[in-house]
Parts: sequence; structure tokens; C-alpha cells
Amino acid sequence: MTKKAVLENGFFFTINSFFICLFKKIYNFAVQSTLFMDKKHQEDLSHIRSMMERSSRFISLSGLSGVFAGLTALLGGVYVYFLFKDNGINYFDGQAKLYSLDFVFELLYVGIVILFFALFFGIVFTIRKSKKYGLPIWTSTTKNMLFNLAIPLIVGGVFCVALLVYKMYVLIAPVTLLFYGLGLINAEKYTFTDIKYLGFCELILGCISLFYLGYGLLFWILGFGILHIVYGLLVFKKYK
Repeated sequence: MTKKAVLENGFFFTINSFFICLFKKIYNFAVQSTLFMDKKHQEDLSHIRSMMERSSRFISLSGLSGVFAGLTALLGGVYVYFLFKDNGINYFDGQAKLYSLDFVFELLYVGIVILFFALFFGIVFTIRKSKKYGLPIWTSTTKNMLFNLAIPLIVGGVFCVALLVYKMYVLIAPVTLLFYGLGLINAEKYTFTDIKYLGFCELILGCISLFYLGYGLLFWILGFGILHIVYGLLVFKKYK
């Protein structure tokens, strides 16, 4: 092979090497750019999704609200049990009972106190979480959630008043569990989706309690006390 041919081969080899190296760099740049753009695209989508979630759902609800509401109901249920005992009533004897009007009003007063403290703790921990994460509280989403929650609760409240008037006390605990469960499921579309599972549990418990009339206080403690505490702890751990 002549010297000229050797030089030409070397020249072409150098050119080929140059273009191969250039192609590799362009290819690596394109791949890295694609990965970067894809990552940025995913981040943008996550940000948009987060903004939509904040605008369409009430996410200021704190798991601690559920925990303290459950503790309030649990303590209230225990207090009511001893209230029965102090009045010489064996609640779990399975016998039909007639209560005096004064005793019914005393139970109603205890229920109002329990509701007040449950709402109080709910508001306190909701405001606390909102301030911590810079979340708005009173928005159109909040109003929609409360409206959807209130419809079954108001109807259930009227139903319970009718039960009180006709002295059908044995049905009050199942009815409160059932309508409360319906309220939670109805409000789920405007807050954490996990709340519907609590609603389903309340419905199941309420249905079961219909077949164990006379043990309403026990089911009431389980539904409004234990279930709330478990739910609150799970939500607090998941969204803390």
C-alpha cells in the first residue's frame, strides 16, 4: 500500500471517528434532555394535580380531630353507662325500659356536651393544620362539604326527635350511626377519600345494631368512639 493510500485511510478513519463521537454526544444530549423534560413534565403535572386537589377538596381536616372526637365520645359513653347504673338501671339486661322525662333530658344534655367538644376539637385541629401548611379554610369546597354532610345529619336529627317523641329510644343509637355514615359518604367527594371508609363502617355497625336492640350504647361507643380514634390515627399517619 502506497504512502498516499495510507494517508487517505487515516484521514477517512479520523473523519469517521469524529462523526461517530459527534453522533454519540448528540444522542446522549438528546436522551438526557428527554429525561430532564420528562422529569420536569412529571413535576409540573404533580404540581397541577396538587393545586387541583387543594381547590376541589377540603384537605385541612386533621386526623387528630377524629382522634379527639373519638376520645370525647368514648368518655361520654362511659359516663352514660355509669349514669344508668347510678339510676338503678341495668342497661345490658336485655329488657325493655321506660325512662322518666327528666332522665331523657339528662341524656340529651350529655349528648349535646359530647357533640360540642367533638366539634370544638375538630375546629381547633383543623385551624392548626391550615395555619401550619398555609391552607385556606372557608372556601366554596368547605361549604360544599358541610352542605353534603349536613343533609343526612339534619334528616337523621329530625328522625331522632320523632323517636324521642314516640318514646322509641331503642332505635336512636342505630339511627344516629346510619345517618352519620350516610353523611360521611355524601361528603367524601369534597375531602379525603378515606372518610368514605369510615362512613361504610358506621353504616355496617348501624345495620348490625338494628338486630341487637338494647345494646345501642355499646354500638354507639364503638361507632363514634373506637372507629373515630382508629380512623383519626390512620389519617394522621398518612397525611402528616
